[in-house]
Amino acid sequence: MNIEALIASSIDGLMLGFVFGLMAMGLTLIFGVMKVINLGHGPFIVMGMFAILVMSQLGINPYLGLVIVVLLGLLTGIVVYFVAVHRVINAPELTTLLATFSVNMILIGALTIIFSTSPRGLDLELPSFRTGAITVLGTRFVAVLVAVGVTIALYSFLYRTRTGKSIRAVANNRGAAELMGINSSWILALSFGIGTLLAMISGGLLATLFSFTVLSGGGLEVKSFVIVVLGGLGNPTGALFGGIIIGLLESITTIFIPVSWVPVFEFVVFVLILLFRPNGLFGAR
Repeated sequence: MNIEALIASSIDGLMLGFVFGLMAMGLTLIFGVMKVINLGHGPFIVMGMFAILVMSQLGINPYLGLVIVVLLGLLTGIVVYFVAVHRVINAPELTTLLATFSVNMILIGALTIIFSTSPRGLDLELPSFRTGAITVLGTRFVAVLVAVGVTIALYSFLYRTRTGKSIRAVANNRGAAELMGINSSWILALSFGIGTLLAMISGGLLATLFSFTVLSGGGLEVKSFVIVVLGGLGNPTGALFGGIIIGLLESITTIFIPVSWVPVFEFVVFVLILLFRPNGLFGAR
């Protein structure tokens, strides 16, 4: 085994893991606040990818375009919540699953009509950092910085602002929060919007790293569920570390097994976590 290849793969997986963690944080935040499993998560990721693609074609720098993606994601999430989720928020879980699944199908259909299923990619190059046989791509380094920055901003918002504290209160006990004068409907809508913008930001970052299609969201959504279960349902910190673990596993295992077997390995980990630690490595919240 080449030790330099192992180190390079570990660095690569670690950096990619931060983006995976950000991707899963949107899913786990929505579940943690309103106990809704969002099956529309994959198409939201793809929307972020194509939003960055369109802005790039318009001459807007992809990283500056992420600011627009934040606003677009927040607005999209709030609208989707009131249209598809709000009326069934207190219904059985199967009903909310069907509601978000319908959002999934609608968005995939609309995106396919607009963009087709042809592979797309960004023509983006940044300087790389090279040390011996180890090369760190500039796009991955910037993606890590953005992912860490967004994570810090999210935690600052949740723990330092009045609105963030309201979100945590609703997550802990919605009824008691309403008795204290908190408008739970708007807080839930805002939470869904934040979860959506996190998904779209991660999609935008992934668009700077890989080629993609309208159907790319399916595999990324499944990966998000694996990360959420690994880190603990409703635990954003667990999602971040779960993403890092999955990123490392993906990169390191390709040294020993064919790439096509990596998803199988991930699902083996997924099943083992469900069997032996169903609350995740970092505990559900």
